[in-house]
Amino acid sequence: MSTSTARSPRWERRKESRPAELLAAALELFVERGYAATRLEEVAARAGVSKGTLYLYFGSKEDLFKAVVRDTIVPLIDKLRRGAEQSPLASAELLRVFLADWWEHFGASRLGGLAKLIVAEAGNFPEVARFFHDEVIAPHSEVLVSIIERGIERGEFAPVDPRVAAHLWIAPLALKAIWTHSMDALSPPELRVAPERLLRTHIDFVLAALRPDAAATGARR
Repeated sequence: MSTSTARSPRWERRKESRPAELLAAALELFVERGYAATRLEEVAARAGVSKGTLYLYFGSKEDLFKAVVRDTIVPLIDKLRRGAEQSPLASAELLRVFLADWWEHFGASRLGGLAKLIVAEAGNFPEVARFFHDEVIAPHSEVLVSIIERGIERGEFAPVDPRVAAHLWIAPLALKAIWTHSMDALSPPELRVAPERLLRTHIDFVLAALRPDAAATGARR
């Protein structure tokens, strides 16, 4: 067997791994520097390839960003959706699991930095922001809405407006994710609220508001 033949499988594996390596490098740089400041040559360098090699897989920075989102966040949303549709849990417990999973896999992870990027740069890159809305924000919101509607239909939740409620209850967690990737490092330690404490308290507030008897108590007032 010749040397070139012996090395070809390793070369093929390396070649096949390049898109994943480029996406990982792009995610790091988008979170660290934002969309505008991330340069494709820096992504290529961090992935250990040339800029020309990057263009073999991604035609532009926008294409690269979309691929990052579709490779990392979209599968998470699909997993959350399947979990909600197939879960045998009571609606309150399902909602608790959903919010906890969302925080663990998105809010508390590097992916939360992409939310910060979108909020900061939506005005300058509306097409990128619109893509993020359509691929991430809207589908994620629909999963949460479906859980709330499920609880209302089963008589496990008070009859709230599901869409408004979903917006209200994910907003504090989204803000915490953005804050974690921006102001947290600048805040004095004694003023920081640990994400776990915030998540636990937030979920308790949400479930208290959704109790069927909460609506009756509010009506009597």
